[in-house]
Amino acid sequence: MKPHFSQRSESIAPSVTLAIDAKAKEMKAEGIDVVGFGTGQPDFDTPDFIKDAAKQALDEGFTKYTAAAGIPELRQAIADKFNRENDLDYKPSQIVVNCGGKHSVFNVMMVLCEEGDEVIVPAPYWLSYPEIVKIAGATPVVIEAGDETDFKVTPDQLRDAITDNTRLFILNSPSNPTGAVYTPDEIKALGDICLEKNVLIMSDEIYEHLLYDGAVHKSVASFSPEHQENTIIVHGLAKAWSMTGWRLGFIAAPEAIAKKISALQSHSTSNPTSFAQKGGVVALTEPMDHLEGWMKAFAERRAYAHERLTAMAGITCYKSQGAFYLFPNISGTGLKSSEFCERLLEEENVAAVPGLAFGADDYVRISYATSMEQIVKGLDRMERFCGQLV
Repeated sequence: MKPHFSQRSESIAPSVTLAIDAKAKEMKAEGIDVVGFGTGQPDFDTPDFIKDAAKQALDEGFTKYTAAAGIPELRQAIADKFNRENDLDYKPSQIVVNCGGKHSVFNVMMVLCEEGDEVIVPAPYWLSYPEIVKIAGATPVVIEAGDETDFKVTPDQLRDAITDNTRLFILNSPSNPTGAVYTPDEIKALGDICLEKNVLIMSDEIYEHLLYDGAVHKSVASFSPEHQENTIIVHGLAKAWSMTGWRLGFIAAPEAIAKKISALQSHSTSNPTSFAQKGGVVALTEPMDHLEGWMKAFAERRAYAHERLTAMAGITCYKSQGAFYLFPNISGTGLKSSEFCERLLEEENVAAVPGLAFGADDYVRISYATSMEQIVKGLDRMERFCGQLV
């Protein structure tokens, strides 16, 4: 019998980043020397002290169900992190631990949005934002910002996009895919408009520790109690602790919203993996001594990759201030992003992600979360490819 698919499932586009990564891995399995600039995860291993805590939890038999919203000590550690690093006071009851940052976004959309609602999504955007908005039944309203504004939307753009149906504004700083970082003044201006217009903010802050050139992360929730009450922070351990496969994300929200998310999660995934949560506790309570070395390497790779990209025929490139991505403009090559990336992979065995997936078809995303050796090799190939186009 031919299945009848729901309208919800029919509207979902597959993850392009995961598709590119899968294709690159398939080529590697065939013995092809592929350079991967696709996936958004550090190439560094999870620090040993975190792995040791999870191993100990396994040895002690901590392998059963936990509370759906996470173990108390992890929720407390997250609340303490926000107090210590962001000057934000949250009770553990306002924290929900879940199965990664993507799960955090999904939970927020599912409890806050429904048919007829609009969610403002600045572009370039993380590719899952609009898809998750659609899954929740709402409509993504995209506002565009190019490299001429350092990929940051203006207060006027936000104000013009708000309607009576606007439910939520998505803010992502530092940004995936661009690496753009809003200044504290820029963040406050956007937060003030949302307060004035009674629009909630979902602030994705998962890259907050990955900053360059003196850039500063300031949570929109930290400007006043009113801003905090109007904000849901989504966060996680994937990036700054290289724990992508551990699937540990979390949200911090007004208590009523946190309770709804916890209830939803109790009927979907239930708790995040028990022993992974024990690793999360030490990740958030022990010093981040590993990060200095990681950021030194990321900064060196970023500088090298930016210099190489800006020297390529047909390429211009904003110098990112956060995360581990560059988002070069390829319009000078005469190709749009999908054809550019397909040909780059086929002709030069280099995997990058087309900007079309992020709402920006004149760009591609380059992740420098890989070794300098791979970056040099990949950019040599990309330079040759671009030289043949222009």
